[in-house]
Parts: sequence; C-alpha cells; structure tokens
Amino acid sequence: MVGWGSYSFVYGPLMAALIIGIMILLLRWAFSHGHSLVEKRIQPSTSDNYGMLVEVTRPVSLIDGEMFKQQLQAAGIRATLALTVDGVQLMVWPKDLGKAKQILAIS
Repeated sequence: MVGWGSYSFVYGPLMAALIIGIMILLLRWAFSHGHSLVEKRIQPSTSDNYGMLVEVTRPVSLIDGEMFKQQLQAAGIRATLALTVDGVQLMVWPKDLGKAKQILAIS
C-alpha cells in the first residue's frame, strides 16, 4: 500500500462496497421470478384453450400422435400435438380439418 498515498484508508471500504453492490445485483437477478432460462414443464389444459385449433383425432399415445403429426406435415398441413386433461389430441386449423381427416383416413 506504499503507492496509494494518503487516501489509502478510503480504497478498502470503497472496494468492499463495490463488491457487495455487485453481489446484491447478481443475487437479485439469480433469485428473481419469471426470467428463468429453463423451460417450464408442460401442464395439461382443456381442449378449448387452444384458440381456433380443432381436434382431428385423439391418438392412443404420444408416439402415435407424433407419427400422425409427421404424416400431416409431410402433406403440408400444420398440426399441433396437444396434451390436454382429456388426453393427447392432434389439432389443426379449421380450414385443414377435412384434408387432415382424409390423410389420416378418419371419418
């Protein structure tokens, strides 16, 4: 501490205050709510909570639903596999409903 001159007694508390301030900001960011980088778990919802999408079919499992979804996407139809409280549902836009049922051979 030879080179700091007569104000060297101020530098110690200022450095401590700076470090504490940085720690406070870092901890506020780390423990704040709603800004998580980790994706939330999917919570089942009701089928009317998907806006304008309509149900095409209710696959037995997620694997079957994913296969149906890939068939529709290969035909150019946008589809969503939704996990609802009633089970897995494959949903499409209303204008694509008839074509989706033809592709999946569902009446």
